[in-house]
Amino acid sequence: MNCPKCNNSLKIANTKGIEIDYCPNCLGVWLDRGELEKIIERSNEYGSQYTRENNHNNQHNDHHEKHYDSHQNYGYGHNTKHKKGFLSELFDF
Repeated sequence: MNCPKCNNSLKIANTKGIEIDYCPNCLGVWLDRGELEKIIERSNEYGSQYTRENNHNNQHNDHHEKHYDSHQNYGYGHNTKHKKGFLSELFDF
């Protein structure tokens, strides 16, 4: 199938059980019937899981923030790594 926008051949990415047609040239994304619903459903599931994990991490971070200033003077860095979101993982092709 060709891209409706630039007429290049579409590629298919199968990510997390969802088949996504995308154009490597213009980066357009096309979904078949039912795929948007799957993305919304999985996004909601991810959001619920993220909320549970985030609540747990916030308790840990509250403790960490209390001690951050004292560690800062000893060369300990603040961990700024963030977990990728569901949609960024899904459309990472």
